[in-house]
Amino acid sequence: MAQSIINSVSFLPSWFQLIFISMVPIIELRGAIPWGIFVLHYPIVLNYILCVLGSIIPAPFILLFIQSILRWMRANKYTRKFALWLDKKADKGSKKIQEYKFWGLMIFVAIPLPGTGVWTGCLAASVMEMSFKKAFISVTLGSMIAGIIVTVLCSLGLIAVS
Repeated sequence: MAQSIINSVSFLPSWFQLIFISMVPIIELRGAIPWGIFVLHYPIVLNYILCVLGSIIPAPFILLFIQSILRWMRANKYTRKFALWLDKKADKGSKKIQEYKFWGLMIFVAIPLPGTGVWTGCLAASVMEMSFKKAFISVTLGSMIAGIIVTVLCSLGLIAVS
């Protein structure tokens, strides 16, 4: 699925591909950074900046609107199951970081594994009712750290694009 999403934006300018791919849930910068380094051959620093920027663009919208969207989804018979699945995922993520709030959320987002990115972090922050400012700063720092980790792993040859 990730490869088909990436292929569907290949007609766009390369800098916009990186930003867009970084914005997509599940892929985020964990997929965009290797794509930029190995396929688009972007300079590492520019690649990092574009991917981190792309990963945090959705954050304010998620933080501001996710609770209203989930309420609507829970009330709709066609989206109720998905909303309940998201609730469960957010609750699970927020329990892991509840004790440390700001720092826990930052570390959660910083770990570049599936299900720990900006989207899930913002969802967990909304469940914990963190203030917008604290949540946004925390997920931004976490995304920056995740970007550094993925960039270093790519530079060492430990992550590649297949």
